[in-house]
Amino acid sequence: MHDTINTITQGKLVWHDIVNPTEKSVEFLSKKYKFHHLDLEDCLSNIQRPKIDEYDKYMFIVLHFPYYDKVTNSIQTDEINLFIGNSYVITLSPGNRVLNGIFNRIKRSKTLKKKYMGSSSGYLLYTIIDEMFAACFPLLDTLSEEIKDIESVVFELENPKDMLKDILSLKKDIINFRRIIIPQRMIVPQLEHKNKKFLSEDLDVYFDNVVDKVEKIYNNLETLSEIITSLNQTNESILSHNTNNVIRVLTVFSVVMLPLTVITGFYGMNVVGLPAAEHPLAALIVTGVLLGVVVTMLVFFKFKRWM
Repeated sequence: MHDTINTITQGKLVWHDIVNPTEKSVEFLSKKYKFHHLDLEDCLSNIQRPKIDEYDKYMFIVLHFPYYDKVTNSIQTDEINLFIGNSYVITLSPGNRVLNGIFNRIKRSKTLKKKYMGSSSGYLLYTIIDEMFAACFPLLDTLSEEIKDIESVVFELENPKDMLKDILSLKKDIINFRRIIIPQRMIVPQLEHKNKKFLSEDLDVYFDNVVDKVEKIYNNLETLSEIITSLNQTNESILSHNTNNVIRVLTVFSVVMLPLTVITGFYGMNVVGLPAAEHPLAALIVTGVLLGVVVTMLVFFKFKRWM
């Protein structure tokens, strides 16, 4: 897969957006900006934990964002690497749809270019991170709608097993989403207290807004997690109840069959002198006794509310 380096320039500020970074693009960054080789190595790895590394001339930031993968039908993680200096912002990603959308909107509009890139690299960084987290809310809404769909039918399905797969799949997505967001709760607040050389004090209120977004996302996920756990427990209870009903019916059937088996087995023996065995109505008598036993036991079970 080839890398792509896209660039927007506004005054002295440059934004390089590198899609699918390779050794070639990393070499370009090394020669032009003299970044630390460990940071550049991190850009080629997609297993880095979210972090902020601060240097005299730049900051290196690693953040994770969720996205819905239509191939696997599940929530996956995109790693976004960012470099910020006085006159540049550099983003590296595997082709994140939201990040690409932000870049293309700014590139096509002189108004947006002046608005987001006309002041400082710090404000552009805020814009990117803020919109990336804002894009999480439609994903939350989708999960919420799926939960509502499950809530509306969980008590109506004849076979709760039909719902089990959907519940577990949704629960997995929520767990993955939480796993992505939790580390960001520790990283994003640090941007308010980092080098004012790149992030001036007037940006604190903006990054505080991003912190609020992250907390809101996390709180919504906690709520969804509690709901889906309750729905799973409810579904399991219904499934268990139905299973118990089946077992109870089978048990009653087995108990009813036991005396019938004994009686028929008794009269099935090849022994002379069995009671009423020579009677011309023996078959009817035995059948009547069997039916009497069945009716008596069923009435008894009904009286005891065992069925």
